[in-house]
Amino acid sequence: MGMPNKNVTITGDLTKQLLGLTDQQIQYFSNNNLKSKVGIHQQMCAAFESLSASAKTAGIDLKIASGFRTFERQLHIWNNKFNGNTAIKNANSKTVEITHLSDWQIVEAILLYSALPGASRHHWGCDIDVYAPNLLSANESLQLEPWEYQQSGPMEKLSTWLNKNASKFGFYLPYDCFRGGVAEEPWHLSFAPLATQYQTIFTLESLSACLLTTEIAGKETIIANLPKIAERYINNVNTPQ
Repeated sequence: MGMPNKNVTITGDLTKQLLGLTDQQIQYFSNNNLKSKVGIHQQMCAAFESLSASAKTAGIDLKIASGFRTFERQLHIWNNKFNGNTAIKNANSKTVEITHLSDWQIVEAILLYSALPGASRHHWGCDIDVYAPNLLSANESLQLEPWEYQQSGPMEKLSTWLNKNASKFGFYLPYDCFRGGVAEEPWHLSFAPLATQYQTIFTLESLSACLLTTEIAGKETIIANLPKIAERYINNVNTPQ
């Protein structure tokens, strides 16, 4: 399989794509491992197919654990965590006790691993969480936690391969290390030709306008701290080489 064309241009309603309010840019396909459909950006399909084919020659069955995510899905994740219905994990994979935390402290705890609705890179369709089911033993299930991709973890081989080869196909790791905002996510890949365009056209004004009309838990604190959130968690990422 030849190298994919990396000269791509975003078309359609850009604001809705940025915020996860449309899937007009998404191609869906079956994922037998997850027994559900996964969506990725239409203009990223060829690149991902090439990446997957190359990984297979190294004995890695590259699959997508999470692709496109709607605003509503991200909002559901956020509200469940903020309201204590879903556990919030810290950098050591321990559950955070939120009972005595302020709203801002809860926001910070969630943002370590879960993006603000409207600001998730998964809304764009060009960001994916990947794993290799053939590297898991029969009694293992994927947790998407850093230790799995580190030395002696089941995904160590995948992580090593991605660090060496992902850029050849236009992909990079936006959360390659902890920068004081989002935790290291060695499973999260961005397709640079599209992701860089979305980052360029992202604005706090459109995000704020969307959140103001949304039933999001912690809204007052979020809106008051949006510039800080953007600086620390949205824009504070690795850039493609």
